[in-house]
Amino acid sequence: MALILSIETSTAICSIAVHSKGELLSLAELNESGAHAEKIMGLIEVALEKAGIQMKDLDAIAVSEGPGSYTGLRIGVSTAKGLAFGLDKPLIGINTLQAMATAIGSTPAKYIIPVLDARRMEVYYQVFDQQHQPVSKLDFEILEENSFENYLTKGKVVFLGDAVDKIRQVIAVPQLEIRDGINFSALHMGELAFGKFKNKEFEDIAYFVPNYLKEFKALHSKKNPLLSL
Repeated sequence: MALILSIETSTAICSIAVHSKGELLSLAELNESGAHAEKIMGLIEVALEKAGIQMKDLDAIAVSEGPGSYTGLRIGVSTAKGLAFGLDKPLIGINTLQAMATAIGSTPAKYIIPVLDARRMEVYYQVFDQQHQPVSKLDFEILEENSFENYLTKGKVVFLGDAVDKIRQVIAVPQLEIRDGINFSALHMGELAFGKFKNKEFEDIAYFVPNYLKEFKALHSKKNPLLSL
């Protein structure tokens, strides 16, 4: 039946979902800063109850692996690993940004770029195509007017995530589209988790750790030619 419990704690939202073959059965989440550690097990119980199943019925545990909040990711991954080990179920790691990209569904835009707030004018990002497949590595960007110009010169680019206001402040070109109000949630993990389940792409519980993306880079400023278009 492929019942998968998904755990997402990379942002301020602590979110739990249950999917069956990628289709959402239930969702329980809380947008409360610092509540992840205290509330996560209660939300798991609520999601399971809403789905009408018990822990033993699950076929796998999926968890958002990052990037994102250091504390949130640590809590989510620790919880997922504990459940997977205790229930003897496979563990599935989900790229947070790829799951975010699926949140907008189909789009005529050439690229989708989810951006997560890091600090100051810094964001975590990854570029995806219309099929939500990665076309760049997961990376870190200090935003400037020329940021993402390699993609913006090729067509429409959709940005989403909790750092879109930073994008709006810095980049102003016709090819840019910002999707406000899309909050990343465990409900967006179902399709990717089911795909990995079918392909048996499981994590080693003993060695799996969050992707904190600590390798930062500095960029040099230069004039953005797109601003004159």
